[in-house]
Amino acid sequence: MENALEQIRLTLHDAGCTEGEIQKALLIYQAEGAAALLRQLRKCRCNRMEELHESQRRVDRLDYLIRQTQKNHLIGG
Repeated sequence: MENALEQIRLTLHDAGCTEGEIQKALLIYQAEGAAALLRQLRKCRCNRMEELHESQRRVDRLDYLIRQTQKNHLIGG
């Protein structure tokens, strides 16, 4: 089980999870098993997707401003 815990820890770290999220996932796995861990992992994934979507919205806003600036000042790309 120790090897499984270390693999989970490393993978969550590589996925960008916070230390708090990692600790919570490990505790859930130890106390409640794989099914509970899967539910927690899906929550973490959902959070990462929301962060991704927010980043995309920010990039879209910058793209809009770039296009508007180019259009208003007749500047090429």
